[in-house]
Amino acid sequence: MTPHPATTTALEHAQQAADEIARRTGQPTHDIAVVLGSGWAPAADLLGSTIAEIPIAEIPHFSAPVVDGHGGRLRSVDADGVKVLVFLGRTHLYEERGVDAVTHGMRTAAAAGCRVVVLTNGCGGLDPSWTPGTPVLIRDHLNLTGTSPLHGAHFVDLTDLYSTRLRGICREIDPSLPEGVYAQFRGPMYETPAEIEMVRAIGGTLVGMSTALEAIVARSTGMEILGLSLVTNLAAGMSGSPLNHEEVLAAGHAAAERMGAILAQVVRRA
Repeated sequence: MTPHPATTTALEHAQQAADEIARRTGQPTHDIAVVLGSGWAPAADLLGSTIAEIPIAEIPHFSAPVVDGHGGRLRSVDADGVKVLVFLGRTHLYEERGVDAVTHGMRTAAAAGCRVVVLTNGCGGLDPSWTPGTPVLIRDHLNLTGTSPLHGAHFVDLTDLYSTRLRGICREIDPSLPEGVYAQFRGPMYETPAEIEMVRAIGGTLVGMSTALEAIVARSTGMEILGLSLVTNLAAGMSGSPLNHEEVLAAGHAAAERMGAILAQVVRRA
């Protein structure tokens, strides 16, 4: 099947970015990609030794993030011989740069040689036992963005999208880790209480504005995917308090050491 022209362009852009990453880091390839979402940035320092760090906007077809807490840097890390490509921040669909911009990092990671990607995020939790700072493994997702990151008749199997093998490794590291189903909304507004009840009714237990579209593209490139959410607040209507981005960042910083310790072990064993 001939690739859709938009897919071809996206792959060409990814290869250009991967070539620049190899040139700037001195690493021809990387093994694992890690995307650090809202509040997760402090965990990056625990992954390993930094080889190089580059402002993301200096890499072809990436743009600087517009949201606080999404650092806008790309770091090459040596984790005891495992080469890790760390995205400190991501592009969100609500920035209106297009779905290819949202998923450019995934295609770039694949072009850079990554076989595994770890997608993290800060999110709202629907389980009242998940207090802010609770890490949750993503078992599956609901794409509620109203869009697809794939072009044309590109059929991708999403069975076991979030790797059973990688979730098993995480539970060996920390048996207390719960699992959940992540629902991605477009944003940037937070969900209404009625929308949260809808998500609950269709099986969702986590809500946020990232990850699902990236996971779909990562699967389309052949990468194995681990999704890890950090519950930063109870979902709308559950606590009686309004939601705010500062709360998300604060919860992430408070849990950074635990998150970094988990990720550091995962990247060495994945």
